[in-house]
Amino acid sequence: MTPSFTPGRRSLVKGAVAAAAAVLSGGTPAGAAPHGTPPPLRLPAPSGPHTVGARTLYLVDSSRTDPWEPRIGVRELMVTVLEPAAAGGRFPRAPQLTPAAAAEFTTYGPLIHPPLPATGVDWAATLTHARAGAPRLPGRRPTLLYSPGGGDARTMGSAFAVDLASHGWTVLTVDHPGDASEVEFPCDRPGRGRVRPTTLLGPPDAATFRTMLDTRVADLRFVLDVLGLERVGAYGHSAGGTAVAQALHEDRRIAAAANLEGYLDLMDGQPLPVARYGTDRPLLLAGTDGFRDARLDRSWETLLRHGGPVTRRQLDDAHHWVFTDYAALVPQLHHAGLMTAAGRTAMVGRAAPRVTVPAVRALLRSFFAAHLGR
Repeated sequence: MTPSFTPGRRSLVKGAVAAAAAVLSGGTPAGAAPHGTPPPLRLPAPSGPHTVGARTLYLVDSSRTDPWEPRIGVRELMVTVLEPAAAGGRFPRAPQLTPAAAAEFTTYGPLIHPPLPATGVDWAATLTHARAGAPRLPGRRPTLLYSPGGGDARTMGSAFAVDLASHGWTVLTVDHPGDASEVEFPCDRPGRGRVRPTTLLGPPDAATFRTMLDTRVADLRFVLDVLGLERVGAYGHSAGGTAVAQALHEDRRIAAAANLEGYLDLMDGQPLPVARYGTDRPLLLAGTDGFRDARLDRSWETLLRHGGPVTRRQLDDAHHWVFTDYAALVPQLHHAGLMTAAGRTAMVGRAAPRVTVPAVRALLRSFFAAHLGR
């Protein structure tokens, strides 16, 4: 039986998450749209004591050719570094999406996630709670890597990453260009524009999924290499969760990992090595009742049969993208009449963000505090 977790439970923070009743839904039914242009979408403020600073890294792996566009000739990555910073209002809040990235997302977002509205949203207007350019606080602190889901960019994991940083971690959110909805680069290069859109507009076939996984694991390991990192944590959503679990198996520099609803097999049903052989380092498997299916159960149970430091948790009355910024954004779109109730449920479930956001935050914080410190 899979333990479930709900927000506001002290047992969750302590890591002893018990089964609980499904939480009640929240929000306003579709059709109650206000008049005029909807206000900018808002991300939840972080809950920790630290101001968070943000800076961006452009990394180039000249030993690899981009698997999605060989004309580029190298493998490029964009990484956002979020870390505790000196307080000060003179540093502006970093946008979730720049105007150029938002223009691409306006096109590609609804193709990747059909419930999203094709019009009526200013995606460039949403601000994170990180301060661009704010100087980091001195001192050493544990580092976490984040890998987003297939089709999503690192920007859609901003709120949970900022919250972790506000509690004392350094968080690196990593884009995987080619399967991310859009990635903006600081320079031009043959084979791509300044903003590179996804090449994947439908469910991947078996070969594509394997390329995604192998590329993502190599991307994460390259970040560790180029930044000289040791003993880090990693968390990821969907395909990103699959990638961090497999990276845990392949690279002992990753001391603990959280897989947020990523399968642990290939599309032909073959278990990944991490599931086939098990792990001797902590691995969290967190899912939702809305997304749970036979394939997920089978691949996770393959790993769980080995025993070891593996824990499974489930969030009830929720769905797959509740582990991303969509947990907060989709209910606002529904409230504004820009999404149907069915579309909201299909993305994040019926539970209100006041329920799901604290629950996911507490689960991640308690897991990494127990196994990596801060």
